[in-house]
Amino acid sequence: MLNDVAQILGEKGPLADQIDQFSVREQQQQMAVAIQASFDQRQDLVVEAGTGTGKTFAYLVPALCSGKKVIISTGTKNLQDQLFKKDIPLVRQALKMPVTCALLKGRSNYLCLHRLKQQQSNLDNLPPKSIMQIQGISSWARQTTTGDVSEHVAIPEGDMLWSRVTSTSENCIGSDCDDFQQCHVMLARREAQSADLVVINHHLLLSDMSLMEDGFGELLPTADVYLIDEAHQLAEIASSFFGVGVSTQQFIELGSDIKKEYLAQINESKEIDQRADAVQKAARDLHLAFGSKAHRSAWNLVSKDKNIIAQITELDDCLTALKNELHPLCERSTEMESCFSRLVVLQEKLQQVSQESTPEHVHWFEVHQRSVSMHLTPLNIADAFQVKKQKKSGAWVFTSATLSVSGGFDYFVQGLGLTDYQSLLLESPFNYSQQALLYLPVGLPEPNNETYTGKVIDKAIEVLKKSEGHAFFLFTSFKALNIARDRLKKELAYPLFVQGEGPRDVILERFRKTPNAVLLGTNSFWEGVDVRGDALTCVIIDKLPFASPNDPVFQARLDALKEQGINPFMFYQLPKAVIMLKQGVGRLIRDASDYGVLMICDPRLKTKSYGKTFLKSLPAMPQSDSIIDIHNLYLRQRGAKVVNE
Repeated sequence: MLNDVAQILGEKGPLADQIDQFSVREQQQQMAVAIQASFDQRQDLVVEAGTGTGKTFAYLVPALCSGKKVIISTGTKNLQDQLFKKDIPLVRQALKMPVTCALLKGRSNYLCLHRLKQQQSNLDNLPPKSIMQIQGISSWARQTTTGDVSEHVAIPEGDMLWSRVTSTSENCIGSDCDDFQQCHVMLARREAQSADLVVINHHLLLSDMSLMEDGFGELLPTADVYLIDEAHQLAEIASSFFGVGVSTQQFIELGSDIKKEYLAQINESKEIDQRADAVQKAARDLHLAFGSKAHRSAWNLVSKDKNIIAQITELDDCLTALKNELHPLCERSTEMESCFSRLVVLQEKLQQVSQESTPEHVHWFEVHQRSVSMHLTPLNIADAFQVKKQKKSGAWVFTSATLSVSGGFDYFVQGLGLTDYQSLLLESPFNYSQQALLYLPVGLPEPNNETYTGKVIDKAIEVLKKSEGHAFFLFTSFKALNIARDRLKKELAYPLFVQGEGPRDVILERFRKTPNAVLLGTNSFWEGVDVRGDALTCVIIDKLPFASPNDPVFQARLDALKEQGINPFMFYQLPKAVIMLKQGVGRLIRDASDYGVLMICDPRLKTKSYGKTFLKSLPAMPQSDSIIDIHNLYLRQRGAKVVNE
């Protein structure tokens, strides 16, 4: 089989025969062979596959040929859908393998028929727009076989309306529901149980691992192999799942659901109504006590605030009063019993998150426009991840284009507590020495200088005029992005697309289709974005992406490392920033025919000793500090005569 997977991906293999524009890549074959060995030996494997390796096919071929139960987990639902709807059918058809596959997402991604009926019976209390949307969903509900809300494109996935017609683990009434046999969540889970290969995402994987640890059963079927794509995201996502979080909005929604169920099922007294109203008022007052400005901070900054503490106490007391009134009524309806259980869980979380930090956790809060959320997050998830991982025995393969720092995997494997593993580092097959130029402009001040952003924009405009647009301008903060937006609108003649001025996918598609466009983005455009060809020939990065020390979780982790006598900069801050920079750099060359300029503005690449760590972690390509070299690169691509050569 080890030779077979290499041959399948070879010149005379079925993929080359069946798939248009398939190209044989040695790195892809090496990766497939290593993954097959990992399956056979039940050995954990860590693989960095540089851009262009074709890692998706490299793991799909051994997965589909293995005869094992395989779970593939991705970092995003977009990649999850692409795998299931495009890549897997393509490879499966080429291999002519009778492998059954299933797509499984979290509960909130599926239409709940029970909650839809509740909304249909409550139309008189909804605004006209919501009535039209509910009617549209009702029509779609009669046609869909999956209930996946991403199918209903008329309403964006992030729209608040979806929370009214999807369920959570707290408000689902399970087998007592009249629609249980037609439940889209249960049907998707049954399909996953019987499938040979299941495609999930990291949030569902980690949710399942958490439920197993807490003794609440499993969401996922048992598997022989776990393939973790976009594995660089896993530890950060695990932090939220292995911690505790609660928001004031959850208490408001709880109050609404209790009043609704009480009115529908019992309707004997106003006592429950009044208690639920009191909980909602206390939750809103708690939000107000934190102020209206959106921000996140460590809990110790408000732990002595008498108003906030008083409001938490008030909310806790109101929950207790409601709980006492509700408990005797649980036997009268399954829905009311579900509401009671939900109340108990939320009150326990409120009590947990409002305590002081411990050596193992950090307590923090975040103020949003409509709510405040409070959190208890572990400082280190390595031990917890290993305990949970051991309950899912089998081979684990972790892969991404960005796992290594200076050629080593220490940062990644220590973050997840991996010890007994094999590793493979595969460089990109793209010819960066011919396709790309790294431009490091001179004359810029240090990033903490107040003139820095303005000077960066000056330099960027020079390059954008040479590239004639076709560019991503990536920022580490919205503040810098907004300054650049205001200036570029006045000083640049090219079409400008700005993160936040529309849905991400819409902005990206408009950028692809618009000649000479420039896109300004922050975190969400640093990774998971694929623009090939002439549409993108320049990527500008304003600053090395060190995480903000103002983030309470990040700062607490730095402090914890210091207390252990570990250098937090070298052990955590630097490698975290290197991985992020590699993601941003990876936006430029996406195909063997791509070309372009990568401009990294931060002078610390040259002035600080750690700059070498960043540069060593990037694909090898020519470097220059001359704008003439940039000019010549574009002249060559346009078939024009170069200057000063």
